[in-house]
Amino acid sequence: MREVAILGVAMTKFGNSEKTNIEMFAEAGLGAIKNSNIEAKDLEALFFGNCLGTFEEGQMHMAPFAHSVLGMPMSSPATRFEGACATATVAIRHASLLVGAGVYDMVIAGGAERTTAMGTPLATRTFAMGCHAQYESPLGITFPGVFGMAAHMYAKKYNIPLKELKRNMAEVAVKNHFHGAKNPKAHFQKEITVEKVLSGGMVADPLQLLDCCPFSDGSAAVVITSADKAKQLVDKPIYIAGTGQASAGPLYLQQDLTRVKAREISIKKAYKQAGIAPKDVDLCELHDCFTIAEILALESMGFYEFGKAYDSAAKGETRLGGKMIVNPSGGLKAKGHPIGATGAAQVTEVVEQLRGESGSRQVEGAKIGVVDTLGGDYGTVCNIILRS
Repeated sequence: MREVAILGVAMTKFGNSEKTNIEMFAEAGLGAIKNSNIEAKDLEALFFGNCLGTFEEGQMHMAPFAHSVLGMPMSSPATRFEGACATATVAIRHASLLVGAGVYDMVIAGGAERTTAMGTPLATRTFAMGCHAQYESPLGITFPGVFGMAAHMYAKKYNIPLKELKRNMAEVAVKNHFHGAKNPKAHFQKEITVEKVLSGGMVADPLQLLDCCPFSDGSAAVVITSADKAKQLVDKPIYIAGTGQASAGPLYLQQDLTRVKAREISIKKAYKQAGIAPKDVDLCELHDCFTIAEILALESMGFYEFGKAYDSAAKGETRLGGKMIVNPSGGLKAKGHPIGATGAAQVTEVVEQLRGESGSRQVEGAKIGVVDTLGGDYGTVCNIILRS
């Protein structure tokens, strides 16, 4: 396998958009192409992520239309990926593997999602389709419900009073909104307080409104090529040092919701391929769909011992200026979560951080960054390790 690098990245502003999925992807994709110092005709394949287009705008089979709007040649195939919230990360991983294997020399990968147009009831229903439709959905299982149960199990397992855990979860939201306020492309660009989080409406006990990420519209894209070619085209190529992916079965087969076993397997693969350990990581864009999810991810990825990450945000350890910066973009919680695009936006943030292009939220001296994306209720996890 040859070494693989990322040339250009781009994303739209996340939030509410009047544009279609294809129009949003055109903005991100053309931006990534421009930032790569190439033309669309140079791309040999498109790896396009989208989950809910049939519900959002009655449109399936989006990949060839995204391909066309970028102006790519007909000889370059376009393939749609779907892995729930991990969709774009899985697409980027597959793209990098095929470039590494020499099947393609230069490709583009990313995704788009338009969820706000559906409204909250339909969006909630369609998001819940990432759960098991035969055994879980009929019981009313939704993602907030899953992570609400995980929070209760975490508190009981590690003997943490629920009130104390709730306050520390609120600190995660405060930290990510602090970062998001520095990100001009974030859905939410306003700082919040712990008291604001704790006074919010209850969504799925103990998760309150500001413990939960928003439904968002948006798109992001990255151009991937061989390391040798990347050095000829851009001043600061960012290298894909390692990737991992793992899958778990339905939720009812997973006895301990405090341990995301697929993540533990996936990240170990990525660390091994990259030849690093958790202590070597400078920043991480991880899947904080809910505040408890960030805590679980920190432990599954080896940054903290199990049962020890719950107060990391309160201690300032994961905030800008801390020992290992988590979600400097604002994360899903503040940057937003257009599910088909989320992983590509995480990669975009890490690439820009490693290039020193992140302005007031820049992680000083960042050389190694990790992307972590969780799809469904623990069903798919994909990790990408990037280095400068």
